[in-house]
Amino acid sequence: MSKNKQHSFSFEGKVVLVTGGAGGIGRATALAFGAAGATVVIADTFVDGGHHTAGMIVEQGGKALFVRCDVSQARDVEALVDKVVATYGRLDCAVNNAGIEEEHLPLADTDEAAFDRVMAVNVKGVWLCLKHQLRQMQRQGGGSIVNMASVAGLGGAPTQAVYAASKHAVVGLTKTAAAEYAKLGIRVNSVCPGVVNTALLARALDREPERAAKVARIHPLGRVAEVSEVANAILWLSSDQASFVTGHQLAVDGGLTAI
Repeated sequence: MSKNKQHSFSFEGKVVLVTGGAGGIGRATALAFGAAGATVVIADTFVDGGHHTAGMIVEQGGKALFVRCDVSQARDVEALVDKVVATYGRLDCAVNNAGIEEEHLPLADTDEAAFDRVMAVNVKGVWLCLKHQLRQMQRQGGGSIVNMASVAGLGGAPTQAVYAASKHAVVGLTKTAAAEYAKLGIRVNSVCPGVVNTALLARALDREPERAAKVARIHPLGRVAEVSEVANAILWLSSDQASFVTGHQLAVDGGLTAI
């Protein structure tokens, strides 16, 4: 099977919110939802990239809207969810993908400002999104949320202590929200990718091309993931095919956490 194959899901009539949708995994996820018939709202701080993602969906015959949002800011997140509901009447699925990494350094060399930046986006941002998404889904009688965690949220990550701490927090938020809201018809899961072939990775490997082979070898499958493969996992978790799955951390990691 081709590693780029897109599986068939139908989200006709569904309204989906994707944060961090201006590029990378977020863009691939937004495009996949659009191709599956969803109305997609893309949120990001990168305005040009967010509009471009929305435009790509529209060009393919779908419906999409871009809303600028800094997920670390409570007013922005509240306004984002209000905009989704005011425009489309509901919110069926949300993907809390917005996140950042810090410079790779040993824990003792990481500074406080880097800690605060990562926690503000990766943890506070997911908490704020969950808070307002859950309230809306509770009002309408159900929904599905997928949070972007990482294999760094399932184990240690040398030279990425703060990032790992933030993704462990995402896993904790996911499990807790899933348990609290299951009886209200709201499912909450997370996806935990290994290394993914994004523009960010490409830039890093341009600086250190000798790392490319090593990055591939750490995964038992012998390569990194494509963004479409992570998007496929997100769509499955969001779909009715995963109707009995909640509180789960789905590793999309080429076997990395198996060793």
